Amino acid sequence: MAGGLLLAACGDSENEGTTDVGTDDTTESPQAPAAALAGDIRIDGSSTVTPLISLAAEDFQTENSGVRVTVGTSGTGGGFEKFCNGETDISMASRAIKDSEIQACKAKGIEPLAVIVANDGLSVVVNPQNDWAKCLTVEQLNKIWAPDSKVNNWNQVDPAFPDQKLTLFGAGSDSGTFDYFTDAINGEEGATRTDYNPSEDDNVTVTGVSGDKGAMGYFGLSYLLENEGKIKGVEVNGGDGCVAPNNETVQSGDYKPLGRELFIYIKAESAKRPEVKAFAEYYVENQDTITEEALFVPLTDDQVTKIKSELTAVTGG
Repeated sequence: MAGGLLLAACGDSENEGTTDVGTDDTTESPQAPAAALAGDIRIDGSSTVTPLISLAAEDFQTENSGVRVTVGTSGTGGGFEKFCNGETDISMASRAIKDSEIQACKAKGIEPLAVIVANDGLSVVVNPQNDWAKCLTVEQLNKIWAPDSKVNNWNQVDPAFPDQKLTLFGAGSDSGTFDYFTDAINGEEGATRTDYNPSEDDNVTVTGVSGDKGAMGYFGLSYLLENEGKIKGVEVNGGDGCVAPNNETVQSGDYKPLGRELFIYIKAESAKRPEVKAFAEYYVENQDTITEEALFVPLTDDQVTKIKSELTAVTGG
């Protein structure tokens, strides 16, 4: 699918941002200067991916002042709803698109083209005053978050933990983070206890966890890195020992089972527009700088090589 995006989104790099001025059959005309890009690009979707694409949009608009890029945050599921209704050009997603969403798009004549934009690790976070839950197993997380869980005190998770009320914060059901976490921890997408504080805005979780000694939450790694001191990450034992969430463990694949890939989906029809094509090219060519500035986990060398080789194959250069 990434190849499909690049084919649709990149085109001929020598013609990027230009207009065809035409020529007389008998008289050669000097080549016209490149026309400035103009137009609107509408983006919505994952709150996890929002900081990354917002930064890319800001940088892109600095170089292309005639293009207006709007970035909304409706969650992965909510973003796909807007995308498949034809309301947006690009949808941000913290999981791959579902078959049901593909069919919803197809029913409206919309073809989604995918590209991986970064790697991410879902971070389990606690209050900085929590000095007992340094590492949790997947089994313990399941005990807390399972649909039938009645755990409401840390000493129910482990008898060695203190008698401290457990308050839970997490992603709302429209979030790709919600889908991924519930699948990885509870074994079924969407399966979770309901007596927690859900939100599509990860900053709500930051505020909730930072203000409650017994709180726990989960969201993308970038929010942990941005809020160090207010919250702290918990190591996760997926069966091979305790592993901390950070760039190195996510890229290496050691952070299991909460490592994942992040995506954008571009509408095939929109990808034909010069400003949308240019934005896709801009991201691919600058992804290392953008992911670093936005505190995301960069693509691996293999991922970069694959994307750039496909881009080269399409553009011929």
